[in-house]
Amino acid sequence: MYELELQLPALGHKKAAEDFKKEFFDNHETVINGSALLDQLNYEEWLEYNIKNRNKSTASPNWVPATTFFAFRKQDNKIVGIIDIRHNLENEFLAEYGGHIGFSVRPTERKKGYATEMLNIALKYAKSLGLKKVMLGCFSDNIASIKTIEKCGGVLTETKVYSGDKLNMPDLQAKTVNIYWIEL
Repeated sequence: MYELELQLPALGHKKAAEDFKKEFFDNHETVINGSALLDQLNYEEWLEYNIKNRNKSTASPNWVPATTFFAFRKQDNKIVGIIDIRHNLENEFLAEYGGHIGFSVRPTERKKGYATEMLNIALKYAKSLGLKKVMLGCFSDNIASIKTIEKCGGVLTETKVYSGDKLNMPDLQAKTVNIYWIEL
């Protein structure tokens, strides 16, 4: 495994970000967890949305202040993942299921330890925001995320059924979600 660096997205990352996104879609994955809607917006729209969400006064009214980072592998400057750190849980979805941190590793870079490294770096950032503990949620069948969260100190505190209908996501209704907390 190579060392990672978290970088704030910039216009100069457009091609690398589009390649990153395409790899998920080519792998029949239409949701990129922790991407703050990269999977739904074109890069320029997403970048503007992302920049606005970093600040409480400009954050989307239906979201919370959050900082999204690309995880670049230092050796070749390739985006291997993305991670979103939400500054609080003042949103129904986040408070119930999503938590403070969401992340994804591109399909060709999985099972190499990158998610654990990304999460460890993100936990330091969350602590710098003044957070004392963070919540993370993942589907109970997502073994890779469970292992990553537990390696980083996650303690399972709750397992519950995801209410996809309540959140206008009926395709995810009745999936079980694990809720973890990590002390910082």
